[in-house]
Amino acid sequence: MSDQVYHVPVLLNEVIDALQVKKDGVYVDCTFGGGGHARALLAKLGPKGKLIAFDQDEATKKNLPEDERLIFVSHNFRHLQRFLKLEGFTTVDGMMADLGVSSHQFDEAERGFSTRFDADLDMRMDQRQSLTAFDIVQNYTEKQLHKLLEQYGEVTNAKTVAKTIVQVRHNQSLKTINGFKNALREIVKGNPKKYFAQVFQALRIEVNDEISVLKELLEQIPPLLNPGGRAAIITFHSLEDRWVKNFFKHGYWPTTDTNPFTPTEKKDLLKMITKKPVLPTATEMKKNARARSAKLRVAEKIE
Repeated sequence: MSDQVYHVPVLLNEVIDALQVKKDGVYVDCTFGGGGHARALLAKLGPKGKLIAFDQDEATKKNLPEDERLIFVSHNFRHLQRFLKLEGFTTVDGMMADLGVSSHQFDEAERGFSTRFDADLDMRMDQRQSLTAFDIVQNYTEKQLHKLLEQYGEVTNAKTVAKTIVQVRHNQSLKTINGFKNALREIVKGNPKKYFAQVFQALRIEVNDEISVLKELLEQIPPLLNPGGRAAIITFHSLEDRWVKNFFKHGYWPTTDTNPFTPTEKKDLLKMITKKPVLPTATEMKKNARARSAKLRVAEKIE
């Protein structure tokens, strides 16, 4: 399966340029997917270079190029340090992550990611895990549903949605995408397509624990990068972008000093290379509609 069919890589040239790839360097692609970014990285590497690619979705193995410089790890990138160590790497020269759902996952009806098809309400990126989107809408409390819809989907009437789900789930089946959408049809605000995209985004983030996973990834960047090494991360919604931006400013989470008599001066570990996020060009957005909300931020390990 070609990458063009599986997933069109977003901000490809911008990512490769930002990483300043060294021919004999060691690089990590945290989100292999269709392998578009990985292939471009391999093209920049010399015979002694190495690329370690992570992806928890078993289906992505079909896209692996035959290249002895590539090591594939079939796990979530939250386990980055652990698996790099197992492969014999304690530090690397650069890393990238594309946090978007691949086109393939959206286009495969049975995965339950897209509002365009009818299938089970699933949304698991890693099919080995048990929690699905249906489990969430069927079992979460009204308060839990309200919070995740508001925070992760920025759904305007999140409270009403949560209340409606809890009211209807005992006498209406929410197991399928159509069943779920029909249960909410009366309370849709604005454009239904956009509205359900926000609701589905919130469920997907919760199913795959995406915010915790992102935080864990960010915290592993400073100890893993060699001095002068760079990290490039592509986000697709404001919540993720905010987390990346805040962490990339210093290489640690900003904290409020509780004791003014013992100020703790923290040394910056990273410096932000992109003062503002890098956005796709008009040409790219025209070719690939899914690139529209992409934002790239880059940070460098301070020497």
